[in-house]
Amino acid sequence: MDYGTLRGIFTVLIFVLFIIIVLWAYSKNRKSKFDKIANSIFDENDDKEVKNKQETNNNV
Repeated sequence: MDYGTLRGIFTVLIFVLFIIIVLWAYSKNRKSKFDKIANSIFDENDDKEVKNKQETNNNV
């Protein structure tokens, strides 16, 4: 095997890994979990929000 063959094999392996990751990320089984994670930022407690706002005003 020469260097060009190894580079070709490595390129194919990386491409296959990329396709697997894309299929995993866009699978319907993962959608509900990703939606839950994406909306988790809005589920924070209001007390934390008030406390953070007060701390920000004190720093001005």
